Amino acid sequence: MKLTFVGFGVLSAICISAIDNNSVHAQVTQDNTLNTLVTGSNNYTITNGTRIGNNLFHSFSEFSVPTGGSASFDHATDIQNIFGRVTGGNISNIDGSISANGSANLFLLNPAGIIFGKNASLNIGGSFVATTANSIKFADGTEFSAVQGADKPLLTMSVPVGLQMGQNSGGITVEGLGHRITGDVFTPLDRTQNPTGLQVKAGNTLALIGNEVNFSGGIVAINGGGHLELGSVEQGKVRLNSTRTGWVGDYSQVEKFNNIHLGQQSLLDASGSNGSIQIQGKNINLSAGSAVVLQNLGEQSQGITVHATESLSLTGNTSDQRLGSIIKIENLGTGSSGDILIGANQLSLADGGQIWHSIFTKAVSGNITFNVEGLMDLNGFVPGNPSIPSSIVTITTSSSNAGDILVSTTNLRIGNGGSIGSSSVASGQTGKVQVNTKDLIEIAGNHPISKLPSSITSSTLFMGNANNTVVNTSRLIIRDGGFLGSSTLGQGSAASVTINASDFIEVSGRAPGSITSSRIASTSEILDPVFQAIYGLPAIPTGDAGALTINTPSLRVKDGALVTVKNDGPGKAGDIQINANSIFLNNQGSISASTASGNGGNIHLNLQDYLLMRHDSLISANSAGTGNGGNLSINSPVIIGLENSDIIANAVQGRGGNINITTQGIIGLEYRPGLTSENDITASSQFGVNGTVEIKNVGVNPNSVLVELPTNITDPSQKIASGCNANTGSSFVATGRGGVPQNPMQEVRSDRPWSDTRNLTAFHQTQPAQAQTPKSPQPLVQATSWRRNAQGKIELIAAKSSSQIKSALTCASVAEN
Repeated sequence: MKLTFVGFGVLSAICISAIDNNSVHAQVTQDNTLNTLVTGSNNYTITNGTRIGNNLFHSFSEFSVPTGGSASFDHATDIQNIFGRVTGGNISNIDGSISANGSANLFLLNPAGIIFGKNASLNIGGSFVATTANSIKFADGTEFSAVQGADKPLLTMSVPVGLQMGQNSGGITVEGLGHRITGDVFTPLDRTQNPTGLQVKAGNTLALIGNEVNFSGGIVAINGGGHLELGSVEQGKVRLNSTRTGWVGDYSQVEKFNNIHLGQQSLLDASGSNGSIQIQGKNINLSAGSAVVLQNLGEQSQGITVHATESLSLTGNTSDQRLGSIIKIENLGTGSSGDILIGANQLSLADGGQIWHSIFTKAVSGNITFNVEGLMDLNGFVPGNPSIPSSIVTITTSSSNAGDILVSTTNLRIGNGGSIGSSSVASGQTGKVQVNTKDLIEIAGNHPISKLPSSITSSTLFMGNANNTVVNTSRLIIRDGGFLGSSTLGQGSAASVTINASDFIEVSGRAPGSITSSRIASTSEILDPVFQAIYGLPAIPTGDAGALTINTPSLRVKDGALVTVKNDGPGKAGDIQINANSIFLNNQGSISASTASGNGGNIHLNLQDYLLMRHDSLISANSAGTGNGGNLSINSPVIIGLENSDIIANAVQGRGGNINITTQGIIGLEYRPGLTSENDITASSQFGVNGTVEIKNVGVNPNSVLVELPTNITDPSQKIASGCNANTGSSFVATGRGGVPQNPMQEVRSDRPWSDTRNLTAFHQTQPAQAQTPKSPQPLVQATSWRRNAQGKIELIAAKSSSQIKSALTCASVAEN
């Protein structure tokens, strides 16, 4: 029991202390350094201060406003800037209102930290900058510091140019009730139900720059458009660049950043005219349906810039599960709406996270640009609104063109129906989609509810044309129903698709629980009739498919996957051009150009090594209606077709296409007038004229074994040996050995490689055999004199040996005898 009472006493003391500290902190008091005068309780009036030119300086030991309270700066209306510092070392807790006269800008400086509560509000005519910096720097070099004690600082009439952040600076927290934004793909966001939060008037800046910035349902907005800024800096200097809407931070001199977190449906909103938003930090996280929104309602807006030195992530949903975390620009005005610029080391969009740029008027759309050094990951969808997957999209719902998308990263991964794409749902064109990765792109799976594929695409639903899709990467993997390409469902045309993969491309498989194949494609196609009815799409698309170009060392298409240009309507099917070292089609993998009633597209395969087709694989350029089959050309050193794999250019009522194959060898495939269960090459027409099949078998290039002869002529007289003078002549006999072929007109005389055929009987003398006594070797005799011979040469002379040595038998000696 004693322990219980002791514990209760300690708890009571803690609670009393907390209440006491709260009452102490909930006040505004001057520190008596700059003639600042504070009067009132809960509702504080701040007067006097020190005026230098049009700048007014205040200094406080405490600056906290209680719930329902206020802090009002009462000053001359010609004051342009108010600088208030807090030197007491305690956090500023602001849960009431802050106001100022006229159009003055207000800078609130507290290195210990600032918390804006759910009831905090602003009522000032100019810009508002809240910061936990140690000091504010001015253009003339002076510095207004909050950490140099109570001494009177040097004051100036010049303009502020920077904030000096210290290692021990505190953070900034914004609390609130969260936004109430609603909207969908085809309509603008409805922002009318949002709580007020922290706001400044149109044409100004609202900036929160601290060591760490956290929003918990907090709302920061500019009523009518201006500049919003969040900066999280642990150490370094933030320059303040003056603009017509106030100040924009320059973080180029920052040494170390810190984190920014927007949670519980927090909101940054710079909608109106000439709006802009900048967010700069280390790890930037938007969670639980938080949003960064800019609606252009006037002549122009400046766009949204987000830069994270480490990671940017958009995760979680609103409380009603209808909206994910979003960064979005909507153009509802008459001019340009600006761009979305994203820079990060890592980027993650999950749970239906969106980065969108939409245009609803005839004005100019903006672009979306990403510069991500590491991994970009798009995955997941909003459970309560499955039509919203994690996505990066530009879209037009008017006659104006959608913006472009440019992605630069090291690795890109898209799954569960995630998408990067530009779309048109009206008469305007889509934007261009370009993705550049240093290493890998992986597009996998589909949306588990809507069944829409994970994709990189440009697509049009009605009259607008799609724009080009370009992918540059080292490795590209599309699996389990993923899609890369362009498509049309209406009157507009699909676009060209170009893929450059320096290592390999692999397309494989189908979506789990679906017949949808993994594809690289440019198509004009019919989707689910229910889907078409919901969106009012035509029953049959009339637009053309686009061209498809692939450049890679290795292309592998397997397990039912497709590389295709296709038209389900009367339009063109498009062409396929593939430049590769090798192509491997396996297990119903196919390369096809087909049309329902128009002419089939053409396929050109230019290979350096081989084409290998196995297990019901297919290369086809077909027309299923009145159109002609497409033409098909293959240039490959080796072509192999096994297990009922076919190369066809067939038609039904039109003329069969032409097949032209240039190769050094075909294995397995044979020309046949129609399809069989074997490996076929055919260009037939069911009711029309068959096409032609031309196969050029190119053997060894004769030029490859040619040897260039020497240009100098050899004198043959220097290459012939003279015979012995005593004979009638010498002869040369080819015996078939030693590399010289025999004369087929003569009989074979000998199988020996060499035979001496001279008549030597004149030299043979028959003498009785005599026993030969071996002679002892003659000793060497020392020279005793010398002489000059007839040729003028010096010879050494020795005494003559008593024994005479016979000279060897030679041709010369025979002639002399």
